[in-house]
Amino acid sequence: MSRNHVIVHQIRDAGMSVTDASRHYKISRQRIYQLLHAYDDGGDSALEPASKKPHTNPRATSPELIARILELRRTLTANGLDAGPMTIQYHLGKEHLHVPSTATIRRILHAHGLITPEPKKRPKSSLHRFQAEQPNETWQSDFTEATLANGHTVEILHWLDDHSRYLLHCSVHEEITTQIVIDSFTWCINHYGPPQSTQSDNGLVYTTRLLKGLDRSKNY
Repeated sequence: MSRNHVIVHQIRDAGMSVTDASRHYKISRQRIYQLLHAYDDGGDSALEPASKKPHTNPRATSPELIARILELRRTLTANGLDAGPMTIQYHLGKEHLHVPSTATIRRILHAHGLITPEPKKRPKSSLHRFQAEQPNETWQSDFTEATLANGHTVEILHWLDDHSRYLLHCSVHEEITTQIVIDSFTWCINHYGPPQSTQSDNGLVYTTRLLKGLDRSKNY
């Protein structure tokens, strides 16, 4: 029972005066009369404290945007392209629409049954690190972002032989471009010979196919 209920029932059922209730509960007489009128009009339920929860959420994703996210998911999947949250973000940006976070997009897809829950992960003890059997069998490439002591941000590109773990190439740039990747790959070939295969992430600098959606394959 709330404090409002106690005050009203002390007056209506126990015979306490409004003045005594005001003094005892340290509440104004005007407020007590408001509670009494509310009780007369709506009963006990009218004495419940009003919710402070906003009636609308200004951050809520609009129904139109949700519909577009679902449409992109289905269209990209039907075309055999990656249809994950990052790809959907990319297409929303190209259409000059509001771009929600990947977590929000993932929640929307999950709520509409478009994400299949992943099976329970295997314990780390059962995992074995992949390693190429021969040098130049597979080269791996990736780039990372780093902040210098002066606050300037740079990107670091590297190529690694997957068998020997030998660092074939490492260079620092203000921004990695496709041409930089091609030049560094060519330099490595000239010094170490061509690899049988390469492995990289889905970055745009590694494959222009990402302009139509992220590529599921990591081998090029």
